[in-house]
Amino acid sequence: MVTANQHDQAQAGGARRPAAGAGDGGDAAASRLTSEQVWRAIARASFAVVSYVTPAGEPRSSGVVYAAAGRRLYVAVAPGSWKARDIAASGRVAVTVPVRRGGLLSLLFPIPPATASFHGTAVVHPAGPVGASGAPDELAALLPAVRRASCCVLEIVPEGRFLTYGLGVSLARMRNPADARARVPVGTPAGRGQRG
Repeated sequence: MVTANQHDQAQAGGARRPAAGAGDGGDAAASRLTSEQVWRAIARASFAVVSYVTPAGEPRSSGVVYAAAGRRLYVAVAPGSWKARDIAASGRVAVTVPVRRGGLLSLLFPIPPATASFHGTAVVHPAGPVGASGAPDELAALLPAVRRASCCVLEIVPEGRFLTYGLGVSLARMRNPADARARVPVGTPAGRGQRG
């Protein structure tokens, strides 16, 4: 098995790279960006890439539409899909949400989206109407009628920290990775207090 350090050394020709955020401005960027700002950006978007590992150990990624509520993401998937089966087996996912930037300028120039990425747990609710899972009404509005009638809803709870790129910075500063990158705590999901 290759560890993260071995992987980093291999990519850098054997020279060890510093950890993200160590001297690269990643932690300094986090001081200007709050978890509330990241959650607002996630709530305004509706498309994400969900990554997971199959029971055979193979990585997979899928584009999904989602709705955010209570510091959770809700995704509708087909009951017999790979996503429903494989995510239920592990209960772990990684998610990247592209956040559109640039307004009208993005129609004229190739402006990449900002991103918010995180890992978390996922619960696959039993197949049925989308409303029966406790998913927000906004999710049903994103789905075709046939999918609203019968789907599995993934309830994704982010953990740890968001890794963001380009949120809370100007488009000019987005070109500098040290300025554009941040690590921000995800915060406590609504309805669940921290134990202490």
